[in-house]
This record gives sequence, structure tokens and C-alpha cells, in this order.
Amino acid sequence: MENSYAVIIAPLITEKNNDLAGLKKYAFKVASKARKIEIAQAVEKLFNVKVASVNVMNYSGKPKRVGKTNRVSSRDNWKKAVVTLSEGSIDLM
Repeated sequence: MENSYAVIIAPLITEKNNDLAGLKKYAFKVASKARKIEIAQAVEKLFNVKVASVNVMNYSGKPKRVGKTNRVSSRDNWKKAVVTLSEGSIDLM
């Protein structure tokens, strides 16, 4: 992927991710086709930090009922990336 803004979709802000921020780990919702190297390069470019490692998890969409019928559809599949910053980097958030 060429554009850094196409790789990083949004930061994930939850209680658990706020606790991880103390360990210099930050979670992002990323594009489904993004690879670890692309994610690391996008974070380094957007936030001016040095990335130590990237962990990636794929999530399948939850099944949801549509309207008042019994028809079942599902939400989109998505990918989560937990980025660990190297020592000496400043905090992102």
C-alpha cells in the first residue's frame, strides 16, 4: 500500500489499550491487506517515532440480524495491529 493514511484506519481506544500505552504499545485498526512492514512504516511516517515490533490479529465479523426479519448478515472482517515503540521514542497519545 502506498498511502500511510490507507494503512492506518483508526486508533483503538479501550481500557486495555490505555493500560498498554504505559508499556509503549498502541493499538490501531488497519487495512485488511496491510502487512507488518507496511504498518511499521506508516506509524513511523505519521507519528515520527521508531517502531520496535508489530503484532497483528485478524477478527471475523460478528453475525447480526437484519431488521425485524430472521435474515442474518455479518459485519465486515477487520485487522488489529499492536505496535510497540522502541526505547527513546516519545508517547503517541
